Amino acid sequence: MNIKWNGYIKRLLWISVFLGVIAAIPLGYSRWMMEKTSKQIEFIFDFRDLLQIASYEPNPETFVQLQLESMKETGITTMSVYESTLNDLMLAGRLNIYSESQAALLQRNIPISNRNFTYVLFTGEKEENTLRPIIKNRFNKDNINVSNWTFGGRTGLILETPIENALIKTMEPDPLALQLIHDEGFKILPRISDRDRPFDQEATERMLADFQKLGVKRILFDGSTVKGFGDQPEKGTLNSFGDLLNKYNIGLAAIENLENPQSGFEILANIVEYNVVRLYSLSENDSATVKPDVIADRVLLAAKDRNIRMFYFNGSVVRNPDNSGITNSLDNVYKAIASQGGAKDKLSSVGFSIGEAKQFERSSPPGNELLEAVIALGAIAIIAFLIGAFFPALLLPAFFLLLIGSVALYFYSSALVEQGLALGAGISTSTLAMIWSMKRVDKYTRKYEKLPQGFSIKRRFKISVFLFFATTLITLLSTPFVIGLLSEITYNLRLQQFRGVSVLHFAPIALFSLYTAAFMRRSSILNLQKILRSQITLVWVLAALVIGAIGYYYLSRTGNSGTVSSLEMLLRGMMEQFFGVRPRTKEFLIAHPLLLLGFFLSIKFRAARVLIIIGTIGQLSIIDTFAHLHTPLYISGVRVLIGQGLGLIVGLFLIGIWQLVEKRIVEGYNKWVGTEKWK
Repeated sequence: MNIKWNGYIKRLLWISVFLGVIAAIPLGYSRWMMEKTSKQIEFIFDFRDLLQIASYEPNPETFVQLQLESMKETGITTMSVYESTLNDLMLAGRLNIYSESQAALLQRNIPISNRNFTYVLFTGEKEENTLRPIIKNRFNKDNINVSNWTFGGRTGLILETPIENALIKTMEPDPLALQLIHDEGFKILPRISDRDRPFDQEATERMLADFQKLGVKRILFDGSTVKGFGDQPEKGTLNSFGDLLNKYNIGLAAIENLENPQSGFEILANIVEYNVVRLYSLSENDSATVKPDVIADRVLLAAKDRNIRMFYFNGSVVRNPDNSGITNSLDNVYKAIASQGGAKDKLSSVGFSIGEAKQFERSSPPGNELLEAVIALGAIAIIAFLIGAFFPALLLPAFFLLLIGSVALYFYSSALVEQGLALGAGISTSTLAMIWSMKRVDKYTRKYEKLPQGFSIKRRFKISVFLFFATTLITLLSTPFVIGLLSEITYNLRLQQFRGVSVLHFAPIALFSLYTAAFMRRSSILNLQKILRSQITLVWVLAALVIGAIGYYYLSRTGNSGTVSSLEMLLRGMMEQFFGVRPRTKEFLIAHPLLLLGFFLSIKFRAARVLIIIGTIGQLSIIDTFAHLHTPLYISGVRVLIGQGLGLIVGLFLIGIWQLVEKRIVEGYNKWVGTEKWK
């Protein structure tokens, strides 16, 4: 009766799993269609860097005009403009700044004792009319007195604060620069910060209204926080700022791979209904030193593989002592974008065009919440199956405990439940796939040992290929759960990320190894008792140290922070150019081939099962590929297929090599031990 009921329970849980897979299809389709909606790439240049470079030229204004024309021809459509400082305005030729001693020297006077003010002279009437009220309002806001000053027929201001303090005050972006950029036909990407506090609702609305008149569609934040974050706890200023952005139809740009995400960005993105485009920034150093073809490859990879639509180029001055000259990085940037085979050509070849970057258009399928609930139920069933593989009696209790725990935790944090179940499904599916394959190998091994001549090489080969693909298909069951549970746009924009990558890459290997070593042929209770009563020997300690060292190296190569050698970077580039989509090196060159070879050898030699354990890495890498939620589904699918195909070819090559050398190994072993047959 118990056996009968266990069978019913397993069938019901498997039905839950397959219903979860089916429920994930509409969500996956919605994501697939969303990823096709934004195909325009926007190139941006830092206007402050252009002014900085121009300051090293004999005719700065003429240089800026010439470079703006060159940028338009190159394909740069947008200029980024920071909030102004007095130093920026001086760099742009709007005014001159003097300290107390410099002003006295200029006027041929002795500096006034016990006074340390800042003196500003405007370079023209237009500059004064535009900038005087901006400067005066900003410094008065900090209770700094501002008075009029004249010298040499020019008018200016006296700021009653030391020049060191005056230079760090931020104001709204230079209106004259904004108008110049607009008149030259460029779009504008303002970079604003939260440094000007307290948050001024009226001034901020006036600034955004001016932005809208100039055609601004998106803003980029400067600094570690978004505007309004500092006063949010007391005044709810993030909400106020987000409402203003919606009012003036202005979205956000999110910088990729910041060491620390900008505080408040995720809240603000939610308020503007995720009107967000991801941005890749090329540093000043890379703009000057990285070869144009390498920059072009970076742009292509970021657009194609990471759904990035905005590319921000910084510029810099390069001092060359050998030639006693000063150059800049502009020509290098132009070549990277517009030369033959440059970024524009590469992007065009895969269906992108140059224009205004737009957010992804997304829509949820009908009954979205119900679908997610069905997917979650299937994920819980898979996790319960893994627990049941070790302790069969706990299958049903584990399912209900996980279900109750997930429901309770959902009311605290739905994101935590979704990520936890996605991680659990990934670990469980890959581990169950390997357990299934090892059971099949064990079954074939026992049959092989009973036959006088064993299996033929042809039959072992067929079994190995079958197990190779069947194991991968079982592993791929996790993909719908990862995609379905983490279907929110926040994952695509990397405002949230799939957590537990290191756990995903380590836990299944440890669980599968434990199962193979202790749970294959004994009851779970006896195995647990044996493990708990085992004595820890020096051999165990040494083995643990070796395994730990290997594990540390393996994990160091895993995830976004993994390190790779220059040789592997070269190989990656070649694979990218040849296939269009780069397969995972550890899959096709190591894990998949060793898994196939392990299946082939383990039927005959039990010791070869360690190769199957190593091959688990490839199954985990497959799940990790789809867990890169900012990567298009098409790219992830092609990457897995190429890795599987190449891994099969390399694995077949290893089997062929083994067959060639096996006879000599056997003969040498027989001579050593003095036996007639190698068992």
